Amino acid sequence: MINKRLLVKNLLAHNDENSFYDKKRFISIGEKEGKGKFLKHVCALANSNPGNNSYIVVGVEDEDNKIVGVDFFDDSKIQNLVNAYLENPPRIAYENIPFPHLPEGKVVGLVTLTSSGKTCSLKKNIWKYYAGTVFFREGSISMPKKVAPDLKDENSEVVNTLEQHAKNNIQLTLDGVIDFINNRHKDLSSYYKVFKEQFVVCWAGHEKRVKNQVYLSRVDIELINEQVKLFYSTLDEVSISFDEHSFTTIEYVQLGLGKEQDYFPLEKVIITFSDNGTYLMQSELLFEPPVYDKKTLHHIYNANNALIHKLENGIRLKKREIADLQQLAATYLICYLNGFEEAKDKLDRIRPLLKSYDMAVYNSVKESQRILRKVKYA
Repeated sequence: MINKRLLVKNLLAHNDENSFYDKKRFISIGEKEGKGKFLKHVCALANSNPGNNSYIVVGVEDEDNKIVGVDFFDDSKIQNLVNAYLENPPRIAYENIPFPHLPEGKVVGLVTLTSSGKTCSLKKNIWKYYAGTVFFREGSISMPKKVAPDLKDENSEVVNTLEQHAKNNIQLTLDGVIDFINNRHKDLSSYYKVFKEQFVVCWAGHEKRVKNQVYLSRVDIELINEQVKLFYSTLDEVSISFDEHSFTTIEYVQLGLGKEQDYFPLEKVIITFSDNGTYLMQSELLFEPPVYDKKTLHHIYNANNALIHKLENGIRLKKREIADLQQLAATYLICYLNGFEEAKDKLDRIRPLLKSYDMAVYNSVKESQRILRKVKYA
């Protein structure tokens, strides 16, 4: 069982970027340029390593390898994105790796790629890259090739050695459990559960009981053995259940207009543990978007647009408008889910503006975009 935090440290300590490893300050797959660049690197790493895993470490400064972290990235549908754009796509996973020195909510992203063993290429245009393009790694650069060379296994030995050196042990597991409960979440209700005598899952949050059902907010869930953060949110509520073989979460999102707010189930994730030291994560989208009167939504949509116009032009907001701004991301999300297609572009456009204006509103925009990613790639 690989300790992913240790693996990240080994990758950073012993390797410059190469044909099986890349590092990024951040990735952005919410817009075409970032999506295209990400798919280019995925394609190149898959083709350059047909016999072993390849890795992209996200949240690291390029010049000095300083770990600065990125926001927790909850995108279980990233495989769907890769499948949509790549021919012979690799198997891909994005995992959130906590590091003790990073602020709350910040992690290091670890993208793990496993080649299909066949030449990977773009199957449709994206950004400035054309369908049919094949990429390979040349040192630290992902380069297009007019004629795809034969796939060669050149890195299996060194990658296997790195992964062996990142194997977990009892001390790392115990230290992880104690740190999670006693240090990082001493102000929350915290729990742990051992599965199959091998896996330890820890979770924490504020408890709320409604009709014999317990819900958690400010939720943090980690698979301690691998140092992987499975879920993190300061906004949404989660219900948790488990038996001797599996651990299940159902995530709820709060949506509504004005004071009429309801919780809607968004996604169900089941982790099933096996006796042979492996586990399987399966997700199911549960979300059924609320439907509202179009005339009402037109009024809200236009009011939101007027707010953004004022912010972009430096016009001071009135007290009522400041209150409306707190609901802007959620109402744009509702508009999009009810057929206002341009609302998604509005969310993308206002995010940089709001970061310097109001961090609470900025965080609500990120949360709305996270929900849209799940719905879009389901």
